[in-house]
Amino acid sequence: MTAMAQFFKLPPEERAKYFTTDHSKQVKLFNFYLKVEGQEQKVTMWSETFSHLWHPLNSLPENPPQYGLMKTLLGLLSQGLGLEKDCLQKKLDDNPTLKAQGNYHPPCPDPEVTLGLAIHTDLNALTVLKQTEGVTGLQVIKDGKWVAVDSLPQCLCIRVCTTAHRAVTNKIQPRLSLAMFYGPNRDTVIGPIKDLIDEQHSTLYRNYKYAEFLKSSTGKKEQEGARRFVKEVFELQN
Repeated sequence: MTAMAQFFKLPPEERAKYFTTDHSKQVKLFNFYLKVEGQEQKVTMWSETFSHLWHPLNSLPENPPQYGLMKTLLGLLSQGLGLEKDCLQKKLDDNPTLKAQGNYHPPCPDPEVTLGLAIHTDLNALTVLKQTEGVTGLQVIKDGKWVAVDSLPQCLCIRVCTTAHRAVTNKIQPRLSLAMFYGPNRDTVIGPIKDLIDEQHSTLYRNYKYAEFLKSSTGKKEQEGARRFVKEVFELQN
């Protein structure tokens, strides 16, 4: 978190070395934006985002145990579903991906006219988020309403799968969030877990590669950041 904060304090000409609109690059500085229907102009979000991969994961040490946080969380989720502890981890194959992403939101003169990040869902399996303490910006949808997720001291925010969320701005304080995205590699096959399928719980979606899911989620112009909610693309027809 400290290193990411220091990055955003670098002179603009230093940060600009990493700026790109090519989202296939592994290390990149970029801006999110919205494409408004019926308008050619794009609405840029009030933020800067710096992203890079962590790899190879199998070279990371086993101690201290904090290095294994993602595996611990997947183990707890597996046990909560009545599965073997390592079930979900095995589903990610032997070469999962881990990406760090810092989102910096400077004070905004008019928070009513823009967002830090527009509504979206993460495309990975797990997201672990650390926010600037005392600065609220993350919001999630609950019962059709936006609810603020307070930034508590010494706490991490865990997001699973398709929780819709956004980030709002404020006039007074800058906000920094550091997200660690953990998920499968592009060749991993995603599909139902057989132990969870029975007469009451039938298979709803076909098997597909994670690369296929990414393509369907972002559309053909990945570098432009377009994103759709696409579970229905893989839904089985009864």
